[in-house]
Amino acid sequence: MPHQPLIVSGVEVTPLCDAVGPMGASILRPMAEMFPGADLPEEPWTLHFHCFLIRDPADRLTLVDTGIGAAGSPASSWAPVPGSLTGELAAVGVSPADVGTVILTHLHSDHASGAVGDDGTPVFADARHVLQRADLDVAGGQVLDQVITPLKDLLHVVDGDAEVAPGVRVHLTPGHTPGHQIARVGEVAMTGDLVLHPAQLADPAVRYVYDDDQEQAAATRARVLDGLRADRAVLATAHFADPFVRL
Repeated sequence: MPHQPLIVSGVEVTPLCDAVGPMGASILRPMAEMFPGADLPEEPWTLHFHCFLIRDPADRLTLVDTGIGAAGSPASSWAPVPGSLTGELAAVGVSPADVGTVILTHLHSDHASGAVGDDGTPVFADARHVLQRADLDVAGGQVLDQVITPLKDLLHVVDGDAEVAPGVRVHLTPGHTPGHQIARVGEVAMTGDLVLHPAQLADPAVRYVYDDDQEQAAATRARVLDGLRADRAVLATAHFADPFVRL
């Protein structure tokens, strides 16, 4: 079931739990290798896969990330599948046709695959799908074939920071991927994979082995977290057990 929503200035942000589970054996590594520089216990890392639904005062709906997708999605080699996003939406009274904007924080398979159903057609067929040009330019493999190609007529490609729905902005935060972006509404920042583990809140310099550019990701993380702390923002995280973290 969805977590309790957070309401900020009349805007409702609801975390949707697409899945919970560990990484599959194909990419699993010891924690010391996953987060070099962090003193973490060698125990299984259970990830929560969160998407976020934004409902503004005019009842417009924006979805941030689309999760893992169907059993045959590009995430199926390593993530708990199938994802349960559409069921989570139904639990809060929302159908895919109600969503007007989808923001993809980046094109990793556990964040974007749920945009396309197991029949190969867009799930959110009436929504603009917002992503950064820098991620689109490097898309390839299954994500290109199974996600981007079916969505080609629905894409809303941006370069850098932009308002993509009333009161909803995206901010380019490169490093995890070249076009990684976070979404911001009021004091709430939906951070995608800017921060993967709580250890990176304590020390943003802690690297993550699957960042495309670990040095850039660490610098971006430090800069963005400094700004969010100054704003006393709330992080809406993709993979923490508790989706909301107040800085």
